[in-house]
Amino acid sequence: MTRAAAILSAVGLFFLYFFGLTRAGLLGPDEPRYAAIGRAMAATGDWITPRLWGQPWFEKPALLYWMTAAGFKAGLGSDLAPRLPVALASVAFLIYFFVVLRREFGDRAAWYSAAILATSAGWLVYSHVAITDLPMSAAFAAAMLAIFYSPRASLLAGVLLGLAVLAKGLVPLVLFIPALWFLRHRIRDLALTFAAAALIATPWYVLVTLRNGTPFLQDFFWKHHFDRFVSSTLLHGRPIWFYIPVLLAGLFPWTPMLVLLFNRRLYHDRRAQFLLAWFAWGFVFFSASRNKLPGYLLPLLPPLAALIGIALSEAARARILLAACGLLFFIAPPLMEVLPQALVSGISHVSLHFTLLGILGCSALAVGCAVGRREYSFAALALFATATVVWVVWRVYPVLDRDLSGRAMWLAQGQSITCVPPTNRSQRASTRYYVGQDLPDCK
Repeated sequence: MTRAAAILSAVGLFFLYFFGLTRAGLLGPDEPRYAAIGRAMAATGDWITPRLWGQPWFEKPALLYWMTAAGFKAGLGSDLAPRLPVALASVAFLIYFFVVLRREFGDRAAWYSAAILATSAGWLVYSHVAITDLPMSAAFAAAMLAIFYSPRASLLAGVLLGLAVLAKGLVPLVLFIPALWFLRHRIRDLALTFAAAALIATPWYVLVTLRNGTPFLQDFFWKHHFDRFVSSTLLHGRPIWFYIPVLLAGLFPWTPMLVLLFNRRLYHDRRAQFLLAWFAWGFVFFSASRNKLPGYLLPLLPPLAALIGIALSEAARARILLAACGLLFFIAPPLMEVLPQALVSGISHVSLHFTLLGILGCSALAVGCAVGRREYSFAALALFATATVVWVVWRVYPVLDRDLSGRAMWLAQGQSITCVPPTNRSQRASTRYYVGQDLPDCK
């Protein structure tokens, strides 16, 4: 990678992952809840038992809470303390992802793969919110890359796998099964990896069990692991095909590139076989689970992006697919217009002026991809995706802040808020976080 390309990549990563992180307050029921637990850890000094409003909360392990608590200790404030550590983890993984693929498959395949993952909708969305999916996915994917592509990095892979287990429990161990098969002749390396993972993850699990006993074991392992997999009691039951549209949306705008993966010659390379097994096993496992959420698919995006990037670098012709990616941006302008209101109260009107300008831009992009050189067309698509993210942050985030976050109410009324108004679920949880109390609902 040339110096100019490195500078442009750094600028692109800034606008994709750090620009406007505070333009919207914390959203949804989970992000404010996890941030409140991390803030409590920083305030009380109890880094073992997660507590939400003073009560033990055993839904997730401690890694995200530690990251948030470190942010508060560093004086980052209520918005950046939860989100900045997640964004940093995402960018750090993307750099590592590029370095590993560059060593294995060359500059062009690594650049394609890293750019696809960095600009894909699924990876971007979960890098902007402080929930557990991204930290687990980044740590787990880095562990998989280290153990398979760097034979001398077994210890590093174990540390990363241990961090993944601290981020989201036993799921990373299940997803690690393809590595066990491909590395079944490297028993010593696998033993070192699991020993390091146990050394990293076990102390917290032992300490939290000694301190809290059966309630932790029942709530964390039974309810949020086994029961979540075999029953839909947690209200996230979905049909078995649920992750097909989730995957197609999560890869936006690179979804048409999936066609490249149906070339058998790609899998003559054992390194590509490993990536395919990593993705396929995870997809089958998550599809078999009764409870499904879109974020569960996140640890499967890195191997998919790598396969697409490798296939694109080797494809004889890709102009039609690049043009299709450009045409896919047609849905971006109207989507950005309706998204805020759709999240709150359903589809509203769309600004015709903005939509027409967006469609004209997408048409020009698609035509350019169809007639231009592959490298320039791909760079134009990545640039257009970056500009789209900047526009979403600038235009949509303030609306989300007003309608789905409690920050605006807190800034206007402060500690005079004594109850939470009957708004949407996201705003109620966010209001409690910013006020710093488990306020009752207003009558």
